[in-house]
Amino acid sequence: MLNRRQFLATSLAGSLGCSRTEAQRPNVLFLIVDDMNDYGFYNTLGGVKTPHLDRFKSSALTFDKAYCASPACVPSRAAVFSGLYPHTTGAYRNGSDPWTQAPLNSTESLPELFKRSGYTSYGQGKLTHAPVADEKLRAMWDNKPHGGGFGPFPPEEDQVAGRFWGWTPWEAPDSDFPDVVNGDSVVDFLSQEHERAFFLAYGLWRPHTPFTAPKRFFEMYDPADVELPPYKEDDLADVPQLGRDLAAVWGERFVVSGKETEQSWREFVWAYLACTSFADWSCGRVLDALDNSPYADNTIVVFWSDNGYHCGEKDHWEKTTLWEQASLTPMAIRLPGSAHAGKTCARPVGSIDLYPTLADYCRLEPTAHQLEGRSLRPLLEDPEADWASPTLTTFGEGYASVRDERFRYIRYPDGTEELYDHESDPHEWTNIAADPEHATVKEQLGAAIPEQFAKSLGGRMG
Repeated sequence: MLNRRQFLATSLAGSLGCSRTEAQRPNVLFLIVDDMNDYGFYNTLGGVKTPHLDRFKSSALTFDKAYCASPACVPSRAAVFSGLYPHTTGAYRNGSDPWTQAPLNSTESLPELFKRSGYTSYGQGKLTHAPVADEKLRAMWDNKPHGGGFGPFPPEEDQVAGRFWGWTPWEAPDSDFPDVVNGDSVVDFLSQEHERAFFLAYGLWRPHTPFTAPKRFFEMYDPADVELPPYKEDDLADVPQLGRDLAAVWGERFVVSGKETEQSWREFVWAYLACTSFADWSCGRVLDALDNSPYADNTIVVFWSDNGYHCGEKDHWEKTTLWEQASLTPMAIRLPGSAHAGKTCARPVGSIDLYPTLADYCRLEPTAHQLEGRSLRPLLEDPEADWASPTLTTFGEGYASVRDERFRYIRYPDGTEELYDHESDPHEWTNIAADPEHATVKEQLGAAIPEQFAKSLGGRMG
């Protein structure tokens, strides 16, 4: 096994253009959290405690305008692992089981490409969050990933509107949580000697519901002091009906834990923050294991959330909308020896760009299919480099949202629209789509919306 000095030497050789056989290619640690929004990672809500991710960001380049291809777990992950947009594959929503259907059942996924390129591919936790045929699963991973499920649900007396909706400070062992069990496996992997470069993926279930976490993470916050998210009473008055329909998917949850029940609202935000800090700790122990291993100096680390999350903004809990709160995804990348550690890139990028970025830096074999994202190498080398492309998020046939550095433009299947100027309206409270002064902006952003949408593979709105 190479020591740190040897690893660093081969990493530097690789950066000078040496071939695969001349230099050790970098390892990859791919950290995926579930439903983590901007509160702690981008410091948009006061008092959120994410010390491990804060420390990681000091060693990485943070992308503060990173957006998912679809604002739900399954389609977002399908886009990242395939390098294909939902409008190409038809994987728009949860429950679509995209990896068992064409075209993804025959598309080479990112872990498959790593394996074909000579890497060890090891995964644990919530990865595709959708069924994968055994043959394809073996092609993706050198191990059989342990998912583990959502973890402990609140006791029945603590549940509100179903077992997923409730919160409980958990006093039983940490090992009741799959994030801990899977984290143990990943830490163990990093303690072992590996002759080949590796692609190591750790998928967490938190801060996704149910809002259960070890008690100590609830104790990090005083619920009475928890800050509620920015909220406007008549926020949906200028939103088209199809946009209001998306916000109403989990309507019962907002009714029982929203503006009409402020104490309950505050408690649920408290529980979400506790789960966020739990996810932060889970990532931190894996990052510590990497940093204390011989692989530290030759490993690319990607941190990413599959989608954002509403905690009452726009009368909505959870994701599955086309607004900023659901599509903005925490993302940061650490390169060995990066000159831009601790910096932020303000260019709008997409999670669709992760596949081509890793294929680029790890010098993987060419893919048989055309990747639809772009390598982030220009921005990782110069965070202020020109990057003209806006980002696209879709959530069904004809449901599209486009974001550039200043504006968000949304178009629904019936042609109705929303437009928000983030320079003056960061919470997207005022829809200016009808303002003729912004016709050119709508035209420019609308050009990024595909003319053709693949037929949906199915699934559900929520």
